[in-house]
Amino acid sequence: MGLTYQDQFYSDSVKLIVGTDEAGRGPLAGPVVAAAVILPQDYKNDRINDSKQLSEKQREELFLEIKEHAIAIGVGIVSADEIDEINIYEAARKAMKLAISDMKHDFDLVLTDCMKLPGFNVPVIDIVKGDAKALPIAAASIIAKVTRDKMMDELDKRFPMYNFKKNKGYGTKAHLDALKKYGPIEHIHRKTFKPVEKIIHGEMNLFEDF
Repeated sequence: MGLTYQDQFYSDSVKLIVGTDEAGRGPLAGPVVAAAVILPQDYKNDRINDSKQLSEKQREELFLEIKEHAIAIGVGIVSADEIDEINIYEAARKAMKLAISDMKHDFDLVLTDCMKLPGFNVPVIDIVKGDAKALPIAAASIIAKVTRDKMMDELDKRFPMYNFKKNKGYGTKAHLDALKKYGPIEHIHRKTFKPVEKIIHGEMNLFEDF
């Protein structure tokens, strides 16, 4: 059946629709990553869905398919340090704006997954559960999720004791146990997130990342 919410917006004046979404609001470590995607109006792919509803293998396969067929793709990354400075909501918003800018392509309309994005000279429509309704948003959710997961896999190679490859920075029991044992990693863990904040206030030294 596919995700068709975007179809109602196509018109003579709206031919290029951006979908944007983010991955990584909830984790205790790592960046928040957003993607922006413009798909051809006639592009159909019934396998594309909200990235959270897909397996890792499905996401990686669709990541390649989306990259092959998309008119434009952009990615925006906001670090853990900046998340601590401006808060995770504003960081997610900034990542989406960076992703749209990174596309380096014209567009007529922006669809977001429940995020208001001021500052554009085209309409921006925020859709509740947009990643389960609109194909461009779902595609962006897959690009963002796979991109961020690959970044966490790389961090896992540097800091294997935290098992980022498995937990992707989320607060699993094993991750929390490692945090208590080794302390947070400077520039990687989000110091304003409660479990990390508690450990810092417990006067555990930050594990330097260099």
